[in-house]
Amino acid sequence: MRTCDVSETIFDEDGMLAGLLAGHAWGMVMIAIVGTAAGAVSGVVGTGSSMMLLPVLVYTYGPKQAVPIMAVAAVVGNLSKVFAWWREIDWRAVLAYSAPGAPAAALGAKTLWSLPSTVVDVALGVFFIAMVPTRHYLRRRQWRLSLWQLALVGAFIGFLTGIVLSTGPLSVPAFAAYGLSGGAFLGAESASSVFIYVAKVAMFSGLGALPPQAWANGLIVGMTLMLGTMLGKRFVLGMRPNVFQRLLDTMLIVSGGVMLSAAWR
Repeated sequence: MRTCDVSETIFDEDGMLAGLLAGHAWGMVMIAIVGTAAGAVSGVVGTGSSMMLLPVLVYTYGPKQAVPIMAVAAVVGNLSKVFAWWREIDWRAVLAYSAPGAPAAALGAKTLWSLPSTVVDVALGVFFIAMVPTRHYLRRRQWRLSLWQLALVGAFIGFLTGIVLSTGPLSVPAFAAYGLSGGAFLGAESASSVFIYVAKVAMFSGLGALPPQAWANGLIVGMTLMLGTMLGKRFVLGMRPNVFQRLLDTMLIVSGGVMLSAAWR
């Protein structure tokens, strides 16, 4: 009788292990697909990869692990865009934005790590959805920023980036308001993001939130972003600007909804 109980326990454990492995494998497939698509979209519009990928990462790893993994991936993904637009980057704008933005992002990351997982989900969800009317308001106002104003904006957005992971809908209009467009805009936004996410990754590493497995997962996700940037650019360039705007709104609403639903699972 005891032997039967032991064998049943082993079978139950094997079944649970198989289920976990199958779920993880499915999550990795989704990450590869969504990551490639996110890299293609963000390579042209300047943002969107984190918003597309974060719900999938949360589903696969949970909110507390997903945010550091996405931070590592964001460094890799943005580096590919920096290399693509290297000659057109406005480094004065990059330094003005990143110098205050990077330490502010580290402070935001430290704040984030002290919050419960449910609060993280809710904060991310509310922020993403609130970005829809906010970014349209900023576009209508057509503000123009000087270099020192860009630095102030960088500190504010940097801190938010540390907490909510993705502030592309805010940083994109900020660099546009400074007067950048095209390759200069994409390069400056990406280079600034590299500095800010490196500071965030350094803080997560110091907090013990980036074990070797998380580093590996982040690098893998980052590679899918790079692949999407290289493969999808020719197709995305053919899309009309209004299609991009609707796509970004859709990503924000869907991502926000997924994060809010995760908070009440």
